[in-house]
Amino acid sequence: MRVLMFGWEFPPHISGGLGTASYGLTKGMSTLEDLEVIFVVPKTWGDEDQSRVRLIGANKIPVAFKQVHYKGFRRPIEQIEISSKIVPYTDPEEFWTRINSETSGYKLIVQTNNEGTVDFSGRYDTSLMDEIYKYSVVASVIAEENEFDIIHAHDWLAYPAGIAAMEVSGKPLVIHVHATDFDRSGGNVNPDVYRIEKLGMDAASKIITVSNLTRDIVINKYNINPDKVETVYNAVEPVKMSQDVVVNKGFDEKVVTFLGRITMQKGPEYFIEAAYKVLQVMPDVRFVMAGSGDMMERMMRRAAALKITDRFHFTGFLKGKDVFTMLNMSDVYIMPSVSEPFGISPLEAMQSNVPVIISKQSGVSEILTHAVKTDFWDIDAMADAIYGILNYPALSKMFIKNGKEEVVRLKWDNSARHVRDIYYRVIWQNKN
Repeated sequence: MRVLMFGWEFPPHISGGLGTASYGLTKGMSTLEDLEVIFVVPKTWGDEDQSRVRLIGANKIPVAFKQVHYKGFRRPIEQIEISSKIVPYTDPEEFWTRINSETSGYKLIVQTNNEGTVDFSGRYDTSLMDEIYKYSVVASVIAEENEFDIIHAHDWLAYPAGIAAMEVSGKPLVIHVHATDFDRSGGNVNPDVYRIEKLGMDAASKIITVSNLTRDIVINKYNINPDKVETVYNAVEPVKMSQDVVVNKGFDEKVVTFLGRITMQKGPEYFIEAAYKVLQVMPDVRFVMAGSGDMMERMMRRAAALKITDRFHFTGFLKGKDVFTMLNMSDVYIMPSVSEPFGISPLEAMQSNVPVIISKQSGVSEILTHAVKTDFWDIDAMADAIYGILNYPALSKMFIKNGKEEVVRLKWDNSARHVRDIYYRVIWQNKN
C-alpha cells in the first residue's frame, strides 16, 4: 500500500510537536513491509533524513503550464505562478497576533520562478492563508503524477492539500488532528481556521485524533459523526544521549523546567505562580522556562513583579540535543497546559529520568500512570507536587523508575500499525 502524506515540517526543520509526531509516525511505518510513504512538505532543505521515507518538497515540483483542476474553478488553470512565503508550522497564536483575519476568496493564479517551480522561503508571513491554498494547488500536481492508494494529511495547514489530492485522484482521504483551533485559541476561534478544519473533517473518510480529549472536541465542536473519529495515541522516539554531552549546572540547586511554547494554550502563567509559592518555602530552587511565544514578555514581567527573577531563567526556543541537555539538568518537568491535545514532551522527560507533573487537561494524561496530574489552574496542587518530588528522594526515584519503564512501551511502531489498520478499513469501505 502506498500512502501520499501531506505535512508541514520535517526534521531537522521543526518548530513544535507536529513535526516530531509526523516524523515518528513515518519512521514507525517504515518498519511495516506492506507500507510505502511519500511524504510531502512545502519546502525541503536538503539535509533531511530520507532513509525511511521518500520526501517531496512542493518547492521542487514544476507547476507552470500544467492544467490544474481545482474545486471552485469553472475551467482549468492554464498557468500557475506562485511567489510563496510558507514556513514550517509554528503556532497560530503567534500568527494571529500579527495580522487580522482578512482573507477570503483566495487568488491562486500568481507567479512561478524561472524554473517553473514554487518558491517557499521559510518565513511566517501575513500571506499564510493564501499559501495554504497555493500548497494545495501543488498538491494536486503531485497527486496527478504519483501512484498511491490513500491520502493522509497532518493538521489544518495540510487539509486543503489533502482535499485537492483527493479531488484529482479520487482516492480516500484520512486527516490527522494534532490540535484544533479550540486548543490553540482558548475558545476564541478564528473563523477562517475553523472553516479549513471543518472542510477537512467533512471531506475525510476517517479522522485520526491524538487523544480522546481531541476526539471529543472534533465530535462536539465540529458536529462530526463519532463513528468517523478514531484515537491513535502518539509515542516517543527512543533517544540515547551522546557520550559527548556534558551536563554541568554550575550550581547545586534543584531545577524545575517548563519546556514548550510560551502561549496561552501551554499555561505558562500557572507555572510562574506555582514557582512563586514553592520559593516561599524553598528558596534554593531554580525555575526554567524553555521556549518562545507571544506571552514570553508578559511572563518576564510577571516574574519581575513577583521578585523571583533571580531564581528564574528564560532560555528561548530549544531543539534537538539542547532539549535533552536541559532535561538532564532538571529535577522536575512540568506541563501545565490549559488544553493539550497530546503532549510528547513529558514522554521525553520521563525518557530522560525526570519526574513529570502534567495537567489533567492533556491527552497524554489518558495513557500515563506514573505522572503527577493536577488541574492546570490548581497552582496549590502544582506547588505541593513540586515540593514533594524535590524533598522526598524516594518519591522522585519511584516516579523515575516506573516512568521510564512506562514510556519504553510507548512505541511509534504500535501507533503505525494502528494507522495501517485504519488505512485498510478505509480503502475497503471506499470499494464497497
